[in-house]
Amino acid sequence: MKSTVFTFPKLALGALLVSCAGLLSSQHPAADKGLKDYYKNYFPIGVAVGPQSIKGAEAELIKQQFNSVTPENAMKMGPIHPEENRYFWTDADAIVNFAQANKLRVRGHNLLWHEQTPKWLFKDAQGKPVSKEVLLKRLHDHIFTVVKRYKGKIYAWDVVNEAIADNPSEFLRNSEWYQICGEDFIAKAFEYAHEADPKAVLFYNDYNTERPEKRERVYKLLKKLVDAKVPIHAVGLQGHWSLQEPTEAELRKAIEQYSSLGLKVQITELDVSVYPWEKERREKRPGELDTYTPEVEQKQAAQYKMFFRVFRDYKNVLTGVTFWNVSDQYSWLDTYPVAGRKNYPLLFDQNLKPKRAYQEVVKF
Repeated sequence: MKSTVFTFPKLALGALLVSCAGLLSSQHPAADKGLKDYYKNYFPIGVAVGPQSIKGAEAELIKQQFNSVTPENAMKMGPIHPEENRYFWTDADAIVNFAQANKLRVRGHNLLWHEQTPKWLFKDAQGKPVSKEVLLKRLHDHIFTVVKRYKGKIYAWDVVNEAIADNPSEFLRNSEWYQICGEDFIAKAFEYAHEADPKAVLFYNDYNTERPEKRERVYKLLKKLVDAKVPIHAVGLQGHWSLQEPTEAELRKAIEQYSSLGLKVQITELDVSVYPWEKERREKRPGELDTYTPEVEQKQAAQYKMFFRVFRDYKNVLTGVTFWNVSDQYSWLDTYPVAGRKNYPLLFDQNLKPKRAYQEVVKF
């Protein structure tokens, strides 16, 4: 049988090759492009880091993919100010220096929280609770010392973290801050931070901010601060989400409601757990498997696709998205709420390779 040789005009062949290349690139994002490049016309893409993340292969991945970093723990009050007259700067300085060397923006996290807070802060020399005046003076001195050290190097601060109560029937969390100071500590923290660095963008940061009942309480707090002319500029939606929540409608409503106050919005601690949300710590149950099946991976990819589609729609008020940890190699969700239960909540797998969710995030 005689073989037939097909010939293509040069122009047609060139067009075919270009078309094929375009098809391939849409299916497999360019290796030299990172999240920051795909989203350069939308908002910065950040990641939470520790001292180990800024070395070796993870450091290279950070430089390729991200243009903003947040210290995961190094700037929290307990780690950075363990004793009244002693600060521990080593880890925080290393992260800021890494960011400066690689032209990455830095979000400071955080100045006031009810957890990871040193015990000395609330006690006098006899071990009794300090007065409101003493506690606010200690808060002032801490904020001034930390914020001024990094002035000009940190563009934004999570000033107050998670002050809303978990109990839907309560407003503010009954923390030691609240017990000693009432709700004044919140406004004072913002005032101190603004005085220490007038150019820094100041955030209130919280989780479950999309759940309707908590959304209303977060909005109530933000409105009170805005109406009182407190120097608050933005709200951080942590984004510790799952395959089950939030819905697209809940996410859109939250962004719209908070931004209606004139505040900018950021997603500050994004991960998508493969398990439903739980608040209380517990032991791993017998037979509770760490299975990341193709079906789970597909559901996670679909959630990430939806979230980023919504984010892009609100690029006029959304000024950043930060992932909480670099890859599935390590996530805080591996220890919380169930110690020893492996989670797979990020865009990069345990070998630092892009997952299906990554493809969905950059395909638009």
